[in-house]
Amino acid sequence: MGTKRAQTRIASHTYPTLAETAPNSAVDAFDDAILRLLERNGRATNFEVGEAVGLSASAASRRIMALEASGAIRGYRAVVNDQLLGKGVTVYIRVTLEKQSSSVLSAFEAGVRRSGSIVSCHLMAGQFDYMLIAKVADIEDYGRLHQMELSRLPGVRRLETSFALRDVLETTGR
Repeated sequence: MGTKRAQTRIASHTYPTLAETAPNSAVDAFDDAILRLLERNGRATNFEVGEAVGLSASAASRRIMALEASGAIRGYRAVVNDQLLGKGVTVYIRVTLEKQSSSVLSAFEAGVRRSGSIVSCHLMAGQFDYMLIAKVADIEDYGRLHQMELSRLPGVRRLETSFALRDVLETTGR
């Protein structure tokens, strides 16, 4: 079975494979197709994975275990309906720190990890130091987050906030 078939049976769009974008990795087209399928459905059975990419269930299982062992698959998680659970507002917070010393960065990151509302944190290059993504119920909930958590994070000089009007696309990666 050719490489092309493994890709096209998984997705309606053709994207560069992991093997093409990371040529030094040991990931081939089957592994790439397996990763794409598991990103969309982490509960797929070995039979379903094998069927989708053109492998037997046991071959799919061996490849999945190898991807897990290599760290290419870091874990599995549920995609939660934040709207249904009362946290339907997505907030983007750009953070500028007073200075970028390793102690300030470490203290800030430790503070972020303690927050229950911040779902993503990224150290950035450019105009600001960090981009945070938070999920809140409404503007009042964000006010609480800002006053009780964000403004108290170590080393914060400035916070700039944007609110998403609607979440259009949310994926796990690639």
